[in-house]
Amino acid sequence: MKSKICEKLGIEFPLFAFTHCRDVVAAVTNAGGFGVLGAVGHTPESLEIELNWIDEHVNGKPYGVDLLIPNKIVAKGETPSAAELEARIPPEHRAYISDLLARHGLDVDDLWEPEADGRYGENLRPEGAGRLLDVAFDHPIKLIVNALGVPPDFMMEQARAKGVAVGALTGAREHAVKHAEAGVDILIVSGTEAGGHCGEVSTMVLVPEVLEAIKPYPDMFALAAGGIATGRQMAACMAMGAAGVWTGSVWLTTAEAETTPTVKEKMLAAGSRNTVRSRSRTGKPTRQLQSAWTDAWSVPVAPDPLPMPLQGVLSKPAMEKIDKLAANGHEGAKELATYYVGQAVGLMNSEQSARSVVYDFMQDYAEAAERLAATLEE
Repeated sequence: MKSKICEKLGIEFPLFAFTHCRDVVAAVTNAGGFGVLGAVGHTPESLEIELNWIDEHVNGKPYGVDLLIPNKIVAKGETPSAAELEARIPPEHRAYISDLLARHGLDVDDLWEPEADGRYGENLRPEGAGRLLDVAFDHPIKLIVNALGVPPDFMMEQARAKGVAVGALTGAREHAVKHAEAGVDILIVSGTEAGGHCGEVSTMVLVPEVLEAIKPYPDMFALAAGGIATGRQMAACMAMGAAGVWTGSVWLTTAEAETTPTVKEKMLAAGSRNTVRSRSRTGKPTRQLQSAWTDAWSVPVAPDPLPMPLQGVLSKPAMEKIDKLAANGHEGAKELATYYVGQAVGLMNSEQSARSVVYDFMQDYAEAAERLAATLEE
């Protein structure tokens, strides 16, 4: 494809695939797109293992890494310990979850035995974030993305020293301007249709709004994100001026995906109206599959979800139990099971290999481009 971003990154097709699954990263990159590994939750040791595996399977083709690093990173000792986080969770919130799971037939006797991960918050400290970045930059990545605000200076400096492009997630015009002023190379312009943390503005509105805002920065690229699962949608976004598209949800129902069988089955059966923005998982609005879990947090008697990161600490043991029991066929757990996914889930109706999804995007994009070109023919 004739594309400046393809030339910059050495790819054939500007389809970016965000995923937590290394197999999907490799499959998309090898098919001509650009795989991006979501590294949130990794330790330096586990990230090293994943990136070594990817290096061995992409034959030198480009890929990237996505991290969550706050710009105003906290100093050593300022991040609460696991025990301190646990102590901040009100008893009534735990009681509400225990009652919810019990009403769906789940045993809750051991629900609160595990404490929060002792490493929780490690990546919010300079040392922890620095170790993850050191691992990432020790591999031949072509893109490093920060999904939590403006990339901090030390991240920008390391990327520049390594010749690695820097990307950042943006859900509003004002965010885009801040990223541009910081020197970010690639904006992931994510509309409310997206899975996971998302804002309130639709992709169709947000993309042109951001493109207008970054006109003074001609060397920046903008990728459209949110609700995109087909090549024709990709063509529409590029017709608006996007350099390509950033996708996440569409890979969750691929054969290689890490998605649990129960959740994958629910996604394949879901329509675009079967997702909700809910604070029930992390404390911030995230788009996810509607389920008995999300329903329970939207009723008047439900406690207000805790602020981030407390809600995540609170919900983690419950979601782990739900996923485990759902995988074993527990009907109540299946009703509660949910996962982050965008409104594009309504277009994800069959399980395919990641490679075939890339090829479908290419074909669908070409047909859409031909239709658009035909409107100008005399």
